[in-house]
Amino acid sequence: MIDPNKTGVELPSIDLLQKFDVPAPRYTSYPTADRFVKTFGPEDYEKALASRHPETPLSLYVHVPFCNDVCFYCGCNKIVTRDHSKSREYLETIGQEARLVKERLSGIQTVSQLHFGGGSPTFLDNDEIVRMMELITEHFPLEADGEFSMEVDPRSCPPEKVEQLAKVGLNRMSCGVQDFNADVQKAVNRIQPFEMTRETMQAARENGFKSINMNLIYGLPKQTRATFEKTLDQVLELSPDRIALYHYAHLPHHFPPQRRILDADLPPTLEKVHIMMDAITRLTSSGYRYIGMDHFAKVTDELAIAQQEGKLQRNFQGYSTRPDCDMVALGVSAISNVNGHYACNPRDLPAYYEAIHAGRLATNRGYAWSAEDRLRHAVIMTIMCQFKLEKAEIEERFGINFDTTFAYELRKLQNYQKVGLVELTPEAIVVSPKGKIFVRAVAMQFDRYLRESDRAGGYSKIA
Repeated sequence: MIDPNKTGVELPSIDLLQKFDVPAPRYTSYPTADRFVKTFGPEDYEKALASRHPETPLSLYVHVPFCNDVCFYCGCNKIVTRDHSKSREYLETIGQEARLVKERLSGIQTVSQLHFGGGSPTFLDNDEIVRMMELITEHFPLEADGEFSMEVDPRSCPPEKVEQLAKVGLNRMSCGVQDFNADVQKAVNRIQPFEMTRETMQAARENGFKSINMNLIYGLPKQTRATFEKTLDQVLELSPDRIALYHYAHLPHHFPPQRRILDADLPPTLEKVHIMMDAITRLTSSGYRYIGMDHFAKVTDELAIAQQEGKLQRNFQGYSTRPDCDMVALGVSAISNVNGHYACNPRDLPAYYEAIHAGRLATNRGYAWSAEDRLRHAVIMTIMCQFKLEKAEIEERFGINFDTTFAYELRKLQNYQKVGLVELTPEAIVVSPKGKIFVRAVAMQFDRYLRESDRAGGYSKIA
């Protein structure tokens, strides 16, 4: 039998890639966020907070929506401004929300994992960073050996700000780059010289940051195989611990800033696929392990080690080394995952402020797992994280017969087995090295909500 932990990733043929390059969820949650319902409100979230298992670890996510400038490719929930009175008001409201959650939360109250996303959290100046951490740790103290990270934009994070991040307790960063090519940067309105990024990363290492992730995007305007090869040269020179290589989805009808990107400047589909495949080949031959989908980590990194040991997890923050945590999320559009309940805040500031300032949680939609959701969540996340599922483990955990319960799904997977993307045995489902790129599509076969639905067409394609 194939052992996915002892084999790398194998690039499929272009024909096979095009055949199985289907729209598929990213599975940072199951059920996915488009299944959330408006009937799930603050009272439901309160019950979830109060019913936590007393020993479940706690993770915290804070959404900081502000940016100095708009990047044309971006689809994040953001507010473009230079007015720091807005961010100061927002931070105080985050503090109020933290207090409201703490008053309703049972179980462990210290945080083992903290992440600031955006927007651009480094929009905040040094004093605001200090204030933000004061407001959070007043209610949720940080554990001594935790992972505390922030998404960093080098354009707003010079060495002195990196030093401040370290002083307040952060020890990991995710560095936004996308592409180092000057023409690409101009086309997406993100001018960020290589030297600026190098300076930020050097400061992080000098200040004791334990891990640096770098975000890249392929499929951007003006991008070619040749130009991205040079970007990879520079990436490898900087030697980040982890790399996320995202696929650019051009959806100008959904994200208005993308209307400023000319269709004629986008690389053709085949060129884009080659950029992706070139990058996978280059990174996996340069000391990085293919973790899954669009993520890579040095073989010595905690993420790669967690996958080898079968301990890798996946949540709204992406891949994680931590065991299953309840995740409390603060801020606009933030999504919590507590005791089998998803609770989502509004996307717009006025609705968020109105709720928190009135002394109530801002939840405006969400979802409570059913028993079947828990089962399918376990199956999907195991495949997404480990590339392998042992049927006996699922049967023992949930008291089912795997082959009977998932007879329909196993029949569907035979199409993937025929072309060598998966191996189906009486004991296990194993994603082959050639199938790793298609892991989202393999996991999707166990998504009950997509079985008789056309909603998969709304997700991004694999390549």
